[in-house]
Amino acid sequence: MSVWRVILAIIFPPLAVVDKGCGSFLITFILFFCGWVPGVIAALVILNNPER
Repeated sequence: MSVWRVILAIIFPPLAVVDKGCGSFLITFILFFCGWVPGVIAALVILNNPER
C-alpha cells in the first residue's frame, strides 16, 4: 500500500480501489455515497488486504 493510494483513498475512495476488481469498486462506491467515512474505511481495508 503506497502513500499515494492512502491519500487517494482519503480523498475519493472508489478511485483508490478501481484496480482491485468490480466488486471492491462497487462496494466502496456504495459506501462512499452512504457517507464519506464508511467509504474511506472500506477502501483502506481493501487496500490493506494482502491477498489481492
